[in-house]
Amino acid sequence: MSYQPLTSDDPDEQKNYGSLNTTPTGSPTALLGESLRIEDSVPDIENPFLDTETAEYWRHVYENCQYECRHVFNPKLEWSAQEEKELIRKLDWKVCLWACVMFFGLQVDRGNLGQAVSDNMLDDLGMDTNDYNYGHSIFLVSFLLAELPSQLVSKALGPDRWIPMQMVLWSFVAISQCALTGRGSFFLTRSLLGFLEGGFIPDLVLWLSYFYTSRELPIRLSYFWTTLSVTGIVTSLMAFALLHLRGVFGWEGWRWLFLIEGFITLCVGVASFFMMPASAVQTKTWFRPGGWFTEREEAIVVNRVLRDDPSKGDMHNRQALTPKRLWEALKDYDLWPLYAIGLFAYVPQSPPKTYLTLTLRSLGFSTFNTNLLTIPADVFHIFNLILLTRVSEWLNERSLVAIAQPLWTLPCIFALRFWGGVVEDRWGTYAIIVTLLSHPYCHAILVGWCSKNSNNVGTRTVSAALYNMSVQAGNVYASYIYRDDDKPVYRRGNTTLLAINLISILIFLLTKLYYVWRNKQKERVWNSLTEEQQVEYRRTTKLQGSRRLDFRFAH
Repeated sequence: MSYQPLTSDDPDEQKNYGSLNTTPTGSPTALLGESLRIEDSVPDIENPFLDTETAEYWRHVYENCQYECRHVFNPKLEWSAQEEKELIRKLDWKVCLWACVMFFGLQVDRGNLGQAVSDNMLDDLGMDTNDYNYGHSIFLVSFLLAELPSQLVSKALGPDRWIPMQMVLWSFVAISQCALTGRGSFFLTRSLLGFLEGGFIPDLVLWLSYFYTSRELPIRLSYFWTTLSVTGIVTSLMAFALLHLRGVFGWEGWRWLFLIEGFITLCVGVASFFMMPASAVQTKTWFRPGGWFTEREEAIVVNRVLRDDPSKGDMHNRQALTPKRLWEALKDYDLWPLYAIGLFAYVPQSPPKTYLTLTLRSLGFSTFNTNLLTIPADVFHIFNLILLTRVSEWLNERSLVAIAQPLWTLPCIFALRFWGGVVEDRWGTYAIIVTLLSHPYCHAILVGWCSKNSNNVGTRTVSAALYNMSVQAGNVYASYIYRDDDKPVYRRGNTTLLAINLISILIFLLTKLYYVWRNKQKERVWNSLTEEQQVEYRRTTKLQGSRRLDFRFAH
């Protein structure tokens, strides 16, 4: 939790907590006594642990839960801005980059179905677009159902163990798709992939939160979701080559696609066992005896994260959630507005994205040109995603920046619904769809926002899963919006998308108003307490997470 002047609505405003140019020697525990200052030090008020009672309270919490980094917790540790900058760069190369590689492995197997159907997979298996919809829905429902169980397993085993296991398991299923024989095997592999891939994203977000502050996390998540578009570009180029293998050993091109891309994911999964340390203080191992960080760097990584959000140490990283904590997280209604955004915000662009290759084929483009024509939308998507997330960080604003996504998609959906040249003018239709799919993607902002407003590890674990479940629930509904009897222009479907787009804009605005109101409500109660009562509250309250009176919601 971030302790800050209570006139601020957003606890993100504090970030750096000290400076020091000297590197200490000795064990990490020696850092507990260090307290040095130089001219460029940051004001003490930005470090919540400089309040002795606050520091002792959290020290007690960390000891009780056996927090794995508790031995380097040091309220008086200071570091320079240059040290922090260099350390963040190292984190980006070691942690964020590999997270992107793993997400590449997920997206390769999650997104190659669209490329496979461009190679007449449906006809080869005796299926139609409705079967395609059913298979997509089976995948999404399985993915949704696996989200929370996967998060609970990850919290108990540790994401550094569970994520590589997930990747290896689903890669075998992905490879097996090269042997599909019809509807039954198609539906079965879709379901297994959904169950095994479900929870991967919130699991990975939880792992990233061990290394980054709440202000830094959305930017890293924007790099993370940029991988989605990069994967789209890479796999489109790969598909252009692999689908040319049709006829080799009597196989269709899409079978080679599933076989080779599934093997790529298997390699990434195996490598991930060696590339994911459990925490910043656990990077040294038999295959990495020197570790990633010096003792001082370990202390800085841990203390900067704890000063941003002390609750990140209120559970051990291999500590399972109890049924009580799970229930408390589930009924945290203050996070429900974010789940509502997840349910609606990504629906308008989902059917056009899912049907992109089928639409391009119906417009008369060849199999190979179809896969190449999907690339421009991914390129623009990367630029707009990073720009939107950066703007959110610069302005320290979430809802009024993230709303740019539905505002962008609205005129595109309107054109698809009412423009008379849809399908008849194939390049005009292509231009509208590319513009739609180039939207500034707000997912990174929302995931970071959800993590920030959870305010403890237990709730953060569950809320990440629930948010992603709401997104998948929206995708399940979205998969039935474009129907076979409505093609090729999908008037009925686009009318539905237009209505959902407008609802999404309204929910963003209502979420902003809700969190402003909740902060004022808490502020009023908190200010009615005397200073002694406030100190006593912080010391004795049993409330956790966003329920605490001294916590303010980000919005």
